[in-house]
Amino acid sequence: MTISGAASATIEPIRDHQLERINALLARVLPSNRFQRARIPAPAFASLQEFTARVPLTSKSELVEDQAAHPPYGSNLTYPVEHYTRMHQTSGTTGRPLRWLDTPETWNWVLDCWTRVYESASVDRGDRICFPFSFGPFLGFWAAFDAAARLGHLAISGGGMRSPGRLRLMLDNAVTVLCSTPTYALHLAEVAAAEGIDLAASQVRLIILAGEPGGGIPATRALIESRWNGARVVDHHGMTETGPVTYECPSRPGVLHIMEAAYYPEIIDPETLVPAPPGASGELVLTNLGRDAMPLIRYRTGDLVQPSSGAPCECGSCELALEGGILARADEMFVVRGVNLYPSAVEAVLRAHGGFSEFRVEIDTSHALREMRIEVEPEPDCPDPAALARALESALASAFALRVPVHCVPAGSLPRFEVKARRWLRRT
Repeated sequence: MTISGAASATIEPIRDHQLERINALLARVLPSNRFQRARIPAPAFASLQEFTARVPLTSKSELVEDQAAHPPYGSNLTYPVEHYTRMHQTSGTTGRPLRWLDTPETWNWVLDCWTRVYESASVDRGDRICFPFSFGPFLGFWAAFDAAARLGHLAISGGGMRSPGRLRLMLDNAVTVLCSTPTYALHLAEVAAAEGIDLAASQVRLIILAGEPGGGIPATRALIESRWNGARVVDHHGMTETGPVTYECPSRPGVLHIMEAAYYPEIIDPETLVPAPPGASGELVLTNLGRDAMPLIRYRTGDLVQPSSGAPCECGSCELALEGGILARADEMFVVRGVNLYPSAVEAVLRAHGGFSEFRVEIDTSHALREMRIEVEPEPDCPDPAALARALESALASAFALRVPVHCVPAGSLPRFEVKARRWLRRT
């Protein structure tokens, strides 16, 4: 069963395929992967029910701790490091990025998943696809770019350019498909208006969104479509450690299908960690069926989802459908310029540097491009507050590949708390 072929299959062949792939994965992984060998109680399972009953869940914190204990890549490696050719990383949940490696074979598997995203969005052979980002170490746009090129599309990078230059790049090259985060798609439209660039002259007919939940919000989708002269918007989601996970239903905008030939999905209660009742919302758990070089087995994604009732879907697929895509995070998270930021991760970076007594974070959602700024109270003996601010900005940029302004404020100007601190503020 191919990643594309599962879309029209009935559920029974999909489940048979998943069990077969899980057992094949374990046969490859367990002989050499120390992390998984310590967790998996058997070399094979007779049913998916036995698999989920006996295999423990995996959390991101466990993976981060494993990489800290066995730097730089941890013990979740199936092959010698010399076999790997790609390294990507997340922004991390504790200030330390989670690094993920791929072999040529598993990278091709990642591209197969992105191919499914393009197929479901009806990307045509003659489409020209623009990626208006500086790629950095994060997986998403590297995978999308490579998959587009492998399919034979003209793949155009906007790395190293400012927004006006990226807009002109799209116009000059007659770009027809834009891959973006929701906020950056809106920001580009705002820049176009400010620069006198007429998006009506653009040939962009399709915008593939990822990185933020806006693609699953009807009002946000409608706003992007109107700002981009009626271009169709489709949503998608994935993670650095999983790869591309979903594609948008061709028949129901805003509904995402799990690629069940590539993943075995479960939905659990995030509090009790037991399977959620049929049709109930919960946290998405994934087992990756093809990325064996650094496998994820029963991985808690932290994503809250609502399964769609009824199968098959209107599009004919029996793959798990998620109403509204990814609804929220099981834990608190902020997304700034497409980067996932957890309060604990930001605090870890700030506290590791020190030099201040209190801090406050403000998230500004009043503009299309979400911004973050931080205020700190320098220690009384701080010789150079401006240098402290610059050093903290540098530490944040190093940890998250994100520019975050830091401002020093007078002593005593920030609130103090006796119980739970409320240092994160949202301004609309």
